[in-house]
This record gives sequence, C-alpha cells and structure tokens, in this order.
Amino acid sequence: MAPSVDMLRGAPSPTALSGADAARIRQTAQDFEATFLAQMLRPMFEGLSTEVPFGGGHAEETWRGFMIDEMGKQISRAGGIGLADQVMAGMIRMQSGQAIVPSEGDAA
Repeated sequence: MAPSVDMLRGAPSPTALSGADAARIRQTAQDFEATFLAQMLRPMFEGLSTEVPFGGGHAEETWRGFMIDEMGKQISRAGGIGLADQVMAGMIRMQSGQAIVPSEGDAA
C-alpha cells in the first residue's frame, strides 16, 4: 500500500472544533488505539502458564483479560504507536467535511 497524499499532509487543524469536541475526538481515538493494542497483546498471554507461588489458578484466568485491557490503555496513554493520531486526523476530516481521496495505489 502506497502512502496517500493525505497521510503525508498530517492531521487537519483542529482549531475549527471547540475544545470539548477536540477533547472528545482525542479520547475516542485513544480508546480505539488502546483496544487495538489490547487485541494485539492478547495472543502473547494465551497458553501462558503461571504456577505457584507467584500466580495461577482460576482468579488469574478471570482477571487476565482486564489486565491486558489496562496494559493497552497504559501504552496508549504513554504515547502509543501513533494509531490514535491517525484516527483523530480521520475523524477531524470527517467532521470538517473534507473528502478523503485514496491514492492511485490504494484498492477501491
């Protein structure tokens, strides 16, 4: 996939949005990135055996999903992988009514 011209331009200016709208868009984009990261981390813990004395048991299996979700949130809050910035830019473009034109190399 070739990068589109829109991706190279960066995020549209959020100045046209109110502070509350920009904050909501930022939070939504960050939540999306956290969920994505948690889904990418989940396979890392599948089949992991935790034995006594440091863990294991039914309670660990029950709470592991919550721990992975929190890891994704923390990674996103710490700067993430840049996905939140791209999602936020797309949301701002959609809010401002700018067309997103695919590049020549993108599939339609």
